[in-house]
Amino acid sequence: MAAQHETHDIDIQALMEKTGVKFGTSGIRGLVAAMDDALCFAYATAFFQSLDIKSGTTIAIAHDYRPSSPDIAAACYAAATYAGLIPEFCGAVPTPALAYYTECHSIPGIMITGSHIPFDRNGIKFYSADGEITKAEEQAIATAKVTIPMRELKAALPSINTAARTQYIKRYTSFFNQVALKDTTVAFYQHSSVARDILTEILEQLGAQVLSLGRTDEFVPIDTEAVSKEDVARAQSWAKETPFDAIISTDGDADRPLIGDEKGQWMRGDIVGLLTAKLLKANAIVTPVSCNTAIEKSKLFEQVVRTRIGSPYVIEGMQTLGQEASNQVVGFEANGGFLLGYTVEDGERNITPLVTRDAVLPILAVLILAKKESSPLSTLADSLPSRFTASDRIKNFATEKSKTILQHLSESDEAIAALVGSIIGPHQSADTTDGLRITSAKGEIVHYRPSGNAPELRCYAEAETLVRAQTLVDAALSAIQQVDY
Repeated sequence: MAAQHETHDIDIQALMEKTGVKFGTSGIRGLVAAMDDALCFAYATAFFQSLDIKSGTTIAIAHDYRPSSPDIAAACYAAATYAGLIPEFCGAVPTPALAYYTECHSIPGIMITGSHIPFDRNGIKFYSADGEITKAEEQAIATAKVTIPMRELKAALPSINTAARTQYIKRYTSFFNQVALKDTTVAFYQHSSVARDILTEILEQLGAQVLSLGRTDEFVPIDTEAVSKEDVARAQSWAKETPFDAIISTDGDADRPLIGDEKGQWMRGDIVGLLTAKLLKANAIVTPVSCNTAIEKSKLFEQVVRTRIGSPYVIEGMQTLGQEASNQVVGFEANGGFLLGYTVEDGERNITPLVTRDAVLPILAVLILAKKESSPLSTLADSLPSRFTASDRIKNFATEKSKTILQHLSESDEAIAALVGSIIGPHQSADTTDGLRITSAKGEIVHYRPSGNAPELRCYAEAETLVRAQTLVDAALSAIQQVDY
């Protein structure tokens, strides 16, 4: 690195402890107030250094629509220039668009996004030339020691390179038939999704009529795994006001889909993933332990591997299964983010792997599957086993408190029985793969897990009816708030 000014040394581990900005389930996350230019510059430098990204290498940088994202991108751009790299600014595009661009050109990338987390937070995701960085690479960054300049920690962002946007759109419009969604009316809850224009263009090119709803310049944190009561009511109200075949949305950086039926009822992300895998004729699934057991019970897939929650763990599982040539491997999470691990061929058309969470592929797949089966979205999952999942969270619940409570519970069957015995009856097993997943003797499930991105305690529940699943979530969250260890 060419030192033009005075420099100072930064220990990333110490920086994490001081600021609370650290790695979560995917990328670093923290309070915007703590993510100043020096911190972002330092993390970017640690990324370049830890992955041995050489001077002269091109690197792609993009961001979502959070107000703080362009400033963070500017600090990362400055760090790349200081390291002797050649940064390409891709503007505001979905995370999977940035990832696809880096994959197509075998270059590293940086995506500035806080995904679905609260407005006062943001984050940075890192991609090597081989794709989303691994947990081992995260650890290398977290333990790095870097030297950064004292001044000029932010660069003026240049004009946008639109190639990432163009390639991402073409990925879908060149694979799916140009009339695949003809006569389909899709309501698009656009809010502040970074995909709102790109996805509209894709849908329209495939023949759909798109109705724009709820577009705003104010950032809206949409959690596709725990849809707010306001967004549940909003979708149902829109369905009564305006006829449509489906309603869609994404989280902020568009790596997680939100899909609803013609009645405005939102579908669970893991069911969306299952249906997408069905359309693509995948035979091997990798999915976190939190996802619905209808995946196994459907008997649609030869292999199902369960992992911890977080795309890096899903990717590791996909890489292992993908070593078997006969496997057509996909991965997905309860948030609906879908990862494609093999080339899908349809005559002369094909769509190549993209092993990072994506919202667009599952949205298109579910809409096309409904047309293929001449089924409204409300009945599309009727052929699947009757397993329903509900989820919710307790906000502002300290992560350390969550971990302490769950550790105590995992060590004591009596404590588990005291907590949830009156809710689900006697429990049959307790899985600690990620958090604490309790299965009752009659097959109902309550799963507690600290969020990896924010001070929240999440709860998932599974039962034979949606009403029962929601009742379990409400009761389980109420019960754990009374615990004091």
